[in-house]
Amino acid sequence: MQTRQYSIGELASLACCNVPTIRYYEQIGLIPVAERSMNGRRHYQETDLKRLTFIKRCRNFGFPVEQIKSLLVVFDDGDRSCNVVVDMAQAHLDSVRTKLEELQQLEANLAALVHKARSNCDYHSARDCKLIKDLSLVHSMHHGVPND
Repeated sequence: MQTRQYSIGELASLACCNVPTIRYYEQIGLIPVAERSMNGRRHYQETDLKRLTFIKRCRNFGFPVEQIKSLLVVFDDGDRSCNVVVDMAQAHLDSVRTKLEELQQLEANLAALVHKARSNCDYHSARDCKLIKDLSLVHSMHHGVPND
């Protein structure tokens, strides 16, 4: 029984990505280089579609390429423990949560800076703008929002 083959365009459409992405993933080794027909066209198998879909989903969840490479090692070796994958996902989740906390702190600092600038703004020239002055203060680099 012959397996279904896909052109690069069909593969891109089925995996909801674009052709340059597939070529890039081949180039960096995330997916194997496609077999080529006599006329030089790439042909992909069902396993390539499954792998590409896996990669695309990992990217949608924000996994960096290096972590995806590690996940693909487990993907390719079906005998590994599921805990390995869950631990990798947990580590990524922990990283996302840390970044989220950092972004929430950034948002709070920026909101305070904007609020302070609005309350002190006299709408004159930018040369006299309190926000520009606050952003240029050396001590603001260490404390987030100036205290003056």
